[in-house]
Amino acid sequence: MNAVVVELATAHPLELAQRRARELNLAYRGTLTPPEACAAWQSVPGAVLIDIRSEAELKLIGRIPQAVNIEWKFFPDWDLNPSFVTAIQRKYAPETVLILLCRSGIRSDEAATKLTSAGFENVFNVLEGFEGVLNEAGRRCVNGWKSYPLPWDQR
Repeated sequence: MNAVVVELATAHPLELAQRRARELNLAYRGTLTPPEACAAWQSVPGAVLIDIRSEAELKLIGRIPQAVNIEWKFFPDWDLNPSFVTAIQRKYAPETVLILLCRSGIRSDEAATKLTSAGFENVFNVLEGFEGVLNEAGRRCVNGWKSYPLPWDQR
């Protein structure tokens, strides 16, 4: 059994995420692996999974059913969404558990930092994102939400 599975079996995912955030000295509450993120999303009352990928990415690569989509950057120029924080402030209270996911975990890290600086208290980033990190050939097939038996579809 790998270390992530053992940790997940013995501690609540948000506790693990907060421990990682302290170890990594992150500005936001914590980081979750995709299985931990799914478990927290399904078990924490009121938790919201926000997929911050562009609409183009959702259409071409796939999406997570019932996840909320609020774009952090717009395709194709990857300009920041100037209404990102405001859109979330209008929908959610500052204490809401917000779990952010992008393609690889990089943009969601940026967005988590921004939301925390805007006053949100419980912001979590999904490590690996939806597609994961690049392999030696430059393809995203090593890890990520899609590589686990987690809900997603391509519609």
